Amino acid sequence: MDTDGIKLFVIAADMLNISAAGQQLGLAPAVASARLAKLEKQVGADLLHRTTRKVSLSLEGEEFLPYAREILAQEDAALAALGQGSAEIKGTLRFAASSTFAQLYVIPILPIFLARYPDVNFELKLSDKKFNLIEGGFDLALRNYVAEDSSLIGRKIAEDTRILCASPDYLKLHKMPLEPEDLEEHQLITFSSATPRKLTTRGGDRECTFPPPNTHSRVTCDDGQSVRIAAKAGVGICMSSIWTIRTELDEGSLKRVLPDYEVDDGAAIWLVYPKSNVLTAKVRVFIDFLVEQIGSPPIWER
Repeated sequence: MDTDGIKLFVIAADMLNISAAGQQLGLAPAVASARLAKLEKQVGADLLHRTTRKVSLSLEGEEFLPYAREILAQEDAALAALGQGSAEIKGTLRFAASSTFAQLYVIPILPIFLARYPDVNFELKLSDKKFNLIEGGFDLALRNYVAEDSSLIGRKIAEDTRILCASPDYLKLHKMPLEPEDLEEHQLITFSSATPRKLTTRGGDRECTFPPPNTHSRVTCDDGQSVRIAAKAGVGICMSSIWTIRTELDEGSLKRVLPDYEVDDGAAIWLVYPKSNVLTAKVRVFIDFLVEQIGSPPIWER
């Protein structure tokens, strides 16, 4: 298969402009169009829809795009193994992460990485909603929940200890719960896509769930930062990762509820990527950078 044509297709898919993609590769518009047409003939499908006004990905093009990126990554890795190709760390790194974690710990250190590697650009997808990493065509993702997908491999940065908390003003008004059963009388803030989580004491001799059975949340939300802000504002009791509320716990604007209990779900902070992907130089150095800056020990425990 024509890897030069695949490279042109990937750039054109990112830019939605065939002429501009061809220009990046030093190709005249007519040559770029002919090369894409040749690739489409090889794969037996129209990868791009062209009109006089715009270019868009076809359904087949969307399905082919992550595999096209993988073919290029494999080619780079093969050339590197033979001592060929560019030793430079460059290109666009497609990185996905929880918006809450990224805002607190990734975005603030991004200037350091960009200064070290001036030829690396980022395409970021920051969302607290779960999505398919492989179908999205991402090079790397940071996940702060239990990774159950067997098609992914990765590297753990830190444990993700989760606790219950509320603001002092809320606890003055509604009283501090002393036992798990007391939660049934309180206003609860929960993450909209979360299932009830098991909480256990450190010795493991007592357990409960959050939210408790047969209770209804006063507020549900699909954004971790908003859950934290709502709890700090006095809306109610929430479950939160310690890394999310470290500052609030230290300053006293949030207080731990049922301090003998922790969420027992094995959650951790992971950097993950599809098993089929070859770790390119740009991805490898970014993984090392995040481990250096955020983990061992975690930055929120330093």
